[in-house]
Parts: sequence; C-alpha cells; structure tokens
Amino acid sequence: MLDDVFAKTLRDQRRAVAVWAAGIVATVAVLAGLWPSVREMFDDEILGEFPEVMQRLFDMETMTTGSGFLNIELFSIVLPVVFITYGIGRGSRLIAGEEQDGTLEVVIVSPVTRSRILLDKAAGLAIGVSALGAALFAATVVASAVAGMGVPVTHAAIGAVAMVLLGIQHGWLALAVGAAFGRRGLAVAVAGVVAMVGYLLHVMGALVEAVAPWQPLSPFTQAVGAGPVSGDVPLGFLWLALSSVAFVSVAMPRFDRRDIGTA
Repeated sequence: MLDDVFAKTLRDQRRAVAVWAAGIVATVAVLAGLWPSVREMFDDEILGEFPEVMQRLFDMETMTTGSGFLNIELFSIVLPVVFITYGIGRGSRLIAGEEQDGTLEVVIVSPVTRSRILLDKAAGLAIGVSALGAALFAATVVASAVAGMGVPVTHAAIGAVAMVLLGIQHGWLALAVGAAFGRRGLAVAVAGVVAMVGYLLHVMGALVEAVAPWQPLSPFTQAVGAGPVSGDVPLGFLWLALSSVAFVSVAMPRFDRRDIGTA
C-alpha cells in the first residue's frame, strides 16, 4: 500500500507533467530564438532609457548577456509563476481534492498511517516538480548552445533548482493546508496569498527603503534575488527547503487527528 500511494501520486500527474514540461521547453525555445536580435538591439544608450527603478529591480544592465537575458525574461516572473501554479494546483488536489471527491477514504482505512500517506504524496509532488525542473535545465542548456547564449551548465542547473524549490515550497504549503483542513479552496487561497505577498515583498523591498530589511523573507528573493541563472548558490535555497519541510511537519499532527470528510 505504501508503494501504491506513492506510485498513484506519480501516475496521476504523468500527463500534467508532460504537458507542462512541453510548455516550458517551448517557452525557452522561443526566448532563445529572440536572443540574437536582443543582443544586437540592446546597448548602454538604450538601457539608459529605462527607468532607474526598473533597471535596479530587474538588473537590466545584464540584459546583453545570455544569463542576464534569461533571468529578466524568464526566471524573474514567468517561470516562478509556472512552477508555483503547478505546485499549488497539484498540492491542493492530493489530499483535500481527493477528500472532497470522496476517494481519500479508501486510502485512509488501510493499515498505512496518515503521516506516511502525507509524506508519500509530498514526495510524489516533489518528483513531479523536479521533472519540470529537469525539462527546464535541459531546454536551457540546449537553447544556450544552439543560440550562442553562453550560459554555463552550472548556471542553468542553479536556475532550475531555484524554480523547483519555489514550486515545491508552495505546493507543499497547499498540500499541508489541504491535509490540515480538508478544503481544497482554502489550500489554493492560502498558498496563492503567500505567493502574492512574497512577490510584493520582493518587489517593494527593491523599491522602498523601509521595506528593504524584510525583503530577504520573500521566497522570490530567496530563489531569484541573486539572479537564478548564475554561478552562486544562494543561502535562500536552504530556507526554501526548510520552510517546505516545516509546512508538512506542522500539518501532520492535525491530519492524523481530524475526521476525514469534515472541516
């Protein structure tokens, strides 16, 4: 049964992972196709026409490098939204969604402990998000080579890991809220609000001096603050991982005790 819970979690997301991975690969390919034109178009004079706030927020002075171009066009907003959306959507469905559909009881009445069920589903979700990260990594490496972007393999790997950690963190938060309260809508709402607040904190911290001390608390800053497609592994990766584990750990006692099918 342990294998059944984990294997079912993987099976249920196979098609979704394939579709989302294809979308990620296509997006990277399109952006890579634009790179030669962007490289020739942008120079110091053109970059200077952008507002200083925008230059500082998106580190636009790096736009003429392959890594900087990907950071600004993909890894700052687009890919974080993709990975977070996938994580929240799947995480909210794994327990709360199954409970509301009436299919979770079949697993709950088995000899498997609820804690182990939660852990198996969390692991399955993490593997699904990691598969998207693998697709992103491969697409970035290939696109860089074909388009002459000059993105080192290690930089592409760090960028992919940043997106995976963001997806897992928000996905496990949605999973944890769903496990604790059995309501998928609540799980989506809580994780979605956390994502929006985190992004606002990331942006406002770069623009408003009074908010700057709080900016490191943002998951976005922890993941992409240093430019994810870079040679540095941010300390924020550790906080993303630890907070993800904390979400599931806190929800576990509540999931163990509560009556399934009731809020």
